[in-house]
Amino acid sequence: MTKEYDVVIIGGGTGGYVAAIRASQLGLKAAVIEKGKIGGTCLHAGCIPSKALLRSAEVYAQTKHADKYGVVAPEVGLDFSKVQARKEEITDRLFKGVQHLMKKGKIDVYDGKGSILQSKDVLVKLNNREEEVILSPRNIIIATGSRPRTLPGLEVDDKYVMTSDEALKMEKLPSSIIIVGGGVIGIEWASMLVDFGLQVTVLEYADRILPTEDLDVSKEIQRLMKKKGVKIVTSAKVLPETLEKGEGVSIKAEHKGKETPFSADKLLVSVGRLPNTEGIGLEKMAIELDRGFIKTNEFYQTNEPNIYAIGDVIGGLQLAHVASHEGIIAIEQMAGKNPVPLDSTLVSKCVYSSPEVASVGITEEEAKSKGYQVKTGKFSFRAIGKALVFGESDGFVKLVVEEGTNKLLGAHMVGPHVTDMITEVGLARVLNATAMDIAHTIHPHPSLAEAIGEAALAVNEMAIHG
Repeated sequence: MTKEYDVVIIGGGTGGYVAAIRASQLGLKAAVIEKGKIGGTCLHAGCIPSKALLRSAEVYAQTKHADKYGVVAPEVGLDFSKVQARKEEITDRLFKGVQHLMKKGKIDVYDGKGSILQSKDVLVKLNNREEEVILSPRNIIIATGSRPRTLPGLEVDDKYVMTSDEALKMEKLPSSIIIVGGGVIGIEWASMLVDFGLQVTVLEYADRILPTEDLDVSKEIQRLMKKKGVKIVTSAKVLPETLEKGEGVSIKAEHKGKETPFSADKLLVSVGRLPNTEGIGLEKMAIELDRGFIKTNEFYQTNEPNIYAIGDVIGGLQLAHVASHEGIIAIEQMAGKNPVPLDSTLVSKCVYSSPEVASVGITEEEAKSKGYQVKTGKFSFRAIGKALVFGESDGFVKLVVEEGTNKLLGAHMVGPHVTDMITEVGLARVLNATAMDIAHTIHPHPSLAEAIGEAALAVNEMAIHG
C-alpha cells in the first residue's frame, strides 16, 4: 500500500525543508526524504558550521590584539576541541529547531534515500533498515543539493588532501595549508585559517580571487588577505600530477611561464561543487540536464511538469537563501498561486571572510558590457566613526548607478559587517530606488551604514565626509 501526498521532496536541505513548510502553510500534504540529517549541507556541512568556525577564528585573532583596545590579555591560547564543540552545539540546536518545524507543520520526514520510479511514485530505502516504502505524490521536488568538486589527481585521502567537508571535521589544526581555489569557499577558509595562526597559500587559476565580484572588490579583498598574511598566487594552474605526499604535501603550479613548487602540511581543494543527481531515478524520467545540472523553467518545473527541481542541483546561484526562495516559488506554482519568478540581480551574495564581502545587482564591468552609461559612488570605511570604534576601518561601499536615471544597478562592499548591511541596498533594488533615494534615507550616527548613505551621495559628488 502506498502513501499519498500532494508533494514529496527528495532532499531535506534548506531548499527542501523550506518548500515543505510553505506547502504545509498552503494546506498541501507534504513529505521530505533525507538520507542524512534534515537541514542538509547548509546546516551540517556548510553555512552554519563554517561560520561558527569563522567566528571563533575572528575572536581569537582579535583577542591577540586586545591591547589596542586597552584590554590586557597576555596569554591568549586556542583550544580547538572547544571550537569544534561550540560548532556542534550551534548546529545541533538549529537541527532540533528544524525538526520542531517539521512536526509543527505535520510534515512527514523519511530518513532514507529516495528515488523516482517509472510510475512517478517515489521509493524510499529507509536508513539502517531493510524496509522500503513507496510514496505516491501528485508532485515531486528534487532538492538533493551538491557536493564538493575535486580535481583528478587531487582526490580526498583523509590525511593530506581534503575538501571543505573534511576540513570541518578536523580534530586539530595543521601549521600550514595550501588552498586550491580562490572563490568564495576558498577565501572564507583562507581567512579563517590565517586567523587561527596557520600559514596559508591560495592558488587561484583566474587572474584574481573572487573573480565573479566587482573588480574593485577583488583587488581590495586580495590586498586585505595579503595584509592578514595569506599568500595569494593568481593565474596559477595547479598540476595535480606533481602532488607528492610525505611529511606533508607538495605540488607545483604553472605560474608566469614556469612551474613553481608549493608545500604545506595539508591541501584543501575548493574548486566548486557538483550536483547530486545520481541514483534518484532521473534516467527513468528522461529529465533534461544542462552540464550535469537539472534543467528547469522559471518556476523550477523540469520537462516532466509534475517534477520540480530546486537548489544546488539546478546550478545557478548556489546559495542557501536562493534554494529556499526557489522552493517557495515551486510550491506556490504547483498550488496555483502565480508566483513571481526569481530575479537573480535582486539576490544578495555574501562572503564571510574577515573583512566581509557583500554584493547585490551587477558589477561595474557587467553594467558597461550591457551597454549602460554608468557612474559610481565609493566611500571608505576609514571615514566612518563606527568603523574606527570597531577597529575595522578597511574596505568600502561602492554603488553602480545608471547615468541619467540614477537607477541603482548594483552595490558592492568590503568591510566590517557588510553581510548584515547589504539587505538595505537589496531592498532598494527591489523597490527600484535611486541613489538619491538612498542618500535621502537618514542613516543613524554613528553606524557602519553611514557608508551606504555617503556612497549614495558620492555618486553625484555630494559626499559630506569624503
